Amino acid sequence: MATFDGMNEEQVKVIEKSRQRVMDSIGTNMDLYGITMSVGHLYGNMYFHDGPVTLDEMGQEMGMSKTSMSTGMRTLVDLKMINKVWGKGSRKDLYEVERDWHQNFVDYFSIKWRKSMEMNIHSLYKSLSELRKLREENMDSEQVITHLDKDIDKMLHAVQYYKWLGRFIDALETGKIYDLIPKEEN
Repeated sequence: MATFDGMNEEQVKVIEKSRQRVMDSIGTNMDLYGITMSVGHLYGNMYFHDGPVTLDEMGQEMGMSKTSMSTGMRTLVDLKMINKVWGKGSRKDLYEVERDWHQNFVDYFSIKWRKSMEMNIHSLYKSLSELRKLREENMDSEQVITHLDKDIDKMLHAVQYYKWLGRFIDALETGKIYDLIPKEEN
């Protein structure tokens, strides 16, 4: 963590308390999105770090086992919230936080939503194919056709949603979303 040169004990306490509040909030927020609170705390802790850190340094600072720390770091790397960086003279892996929260949001939700979208649209297309085949095989049964058409219509509606979601994800990933909703500047 950062050094507090030139500050008295009371000033350091205020800074540490305010940082802890933000780290707790990040942990709670990430927990809402399916990432463990400890991984959220890890990101929050790294956010206030001045420069890259090793697994050992973060493990000591947070009181986490090397296994838990490694799993947490891997999760954050996979979500593109931290990056492995090169450090001259260091034999250990170094990690640095991605400080752009807009990019963190884009990466996190794009990864999650695209995976979900692709899985669901695949299931919908497979089911639509099966229902259309069944419909063709039962053209003489109005009752069967009526039931199939209702399900086919519902599935086509869902496909349209996932196509929209794909365009939304594309807008996030390309940055076009900021044309509609600009980032606020400090």
